[in-house]
Amino acid sequence: MVFLSLVASHSQLDLETVAQLSASANGLAAASTNGSAVINGAVVLATCNRFEVYADVENVEEATEQLVNELAANTELSADFLTRRLTALEGEPVINHLFSVGAGLDSAVVGEREIAGQVRRALTQAQQEKTTTSSLTRLFQNATRAAKDVGSRTQLGSQGKSVVSVALDLAEELMNENRSWEDQDIVLFGTGSYAGATIALLKERGVKRISVYSHSGRAADFTDKRGGFPLSNEQLPQALRESDVIIGCSGGGNRLDSAALTELRVKGHSLIAIDMALTNDFDPALAQLDGVDLITLESVRMAAPTEQALAVHDATRIVTQAAREFSVSQREREADHAIVALRAHTKTVLDSEVAKVRAQHGCTAAAEEVELAMRRMMRQLLHVPTMRARELAAQGRTDEYVAALETLYGLDLSEPLGNTAPLSTTTPQSPAAEDVSCPAVPVAQSA
Repeated sequence: MVFLSLVASHSQLDLETVAQLSASANGLAAASTNGSAVINGAVVLATCNRFEVYADVENVEEATEQLVNELAANTELSADFLTRRLTALEGEPVINHLFSVGAGLDSAVVGEREIAGQVRRALTQAQQEKTTTSSLTRLFQNATRAAKDVGSRTQLGSQGKSVVSVALDLAEELMNENRSWEDQDIVLFGTGSYAGATIALLKERGVKRISVYSHSGRAADFTDKRGGFPLSNEQLPQALRESDVIIGCSGGGNRLDSAALTELRVKGHSLIAIDMALTNDFDPALAQLDGVDLITLESVRMAAPTEQALAVHDATRIVTQAAREFSVSQREREADHAIVALRAHTKTVLDSEVAKVRAQHGCTAAAEEVELAMRRMMRQLLHVPTMRARELAAQGRTDEYVAALETLYGLDLSEPLGNTAPLSTTTPQSPAAEDVSCPAVPVAQSA
């Protein structure tokens, strides 16, 4: 098993291309894993400024080709373009990257609060679609745990701003100095989680009049839970005429056209348009209209504040340590199949010898003493090889350990056991041999 990730984010691709990729997110993990011999599982993380696929694979090159072809089939982007522009990570760099992403260290707004929740939801969706594996689940759960530690143990958690909050800061700078947020009439497009975060921040800033429109007709349910006034198709034009700020969070593909807005605008009434949708809720041509200021995700990325160096340093230290510890635990698990094979081999030999003792001496006290001594000796003999397996695996030297077992014992370890459960460091008691009807000798587990 190897971790593989294909990454497209604000730092390497334009947001329009990232949006195209995000549009293919639904069903990608299922399509990629269904019947695949090289992709065991996949989790897709699609946000407003990044698109990333995390996979548990058997062969990196074949899995990468399969994922790229699946993406190309669902977008207007060629496989060649995707191969050149996507960043492919494998092994420990995947772990380091996801942990940094989850903590907000790789965001356009460093320390943003929203990304940790998006990482959790990505895993939840993969679990619901049954496309994740135990290794991917542990990866995402540990990344989420590291993000919580950053939030509770550093100033980045309190200083970190969201993409929406930075956009609202930009809008505030553009407002008439004689008007505050309390005086603004807001029209919000969208009813998803992003829209929910937006309306919460607007209320924090004192906004009293928020109207919500949804192309899907979910505005009424949304405002019942979060506040605001739902808009129907008939009410939308008048609301736009009276609005001071319009905010797009839907990304549903129903773009507000600049020509239509021109017809609705009241002469001399200024307007701030905040487009937070990857696929653009508002026509970019709005920026050319007199009296209209357009704020986009690109605007936010350019204006994102630089957090205090000390807070970022502390957060980076926590994330690096957490990623390192997870990497070590993953490497240790790689030796599990070898430990299982060694124990099974030793147990077979032991049970054979125990059967001989019982066949010769029966269920006598002397036979039981011999069996007890033999099992105790087995535990002692396996203790050091088991500990060495853990140590070598943590150092990335599992192959050396496997080669030694194959050479010394003649074991075939070319086919590791799939998803081996975590092993204890103690040697389990072997049951009594089945061909002799004597009670099993109770043996206490070693510490």
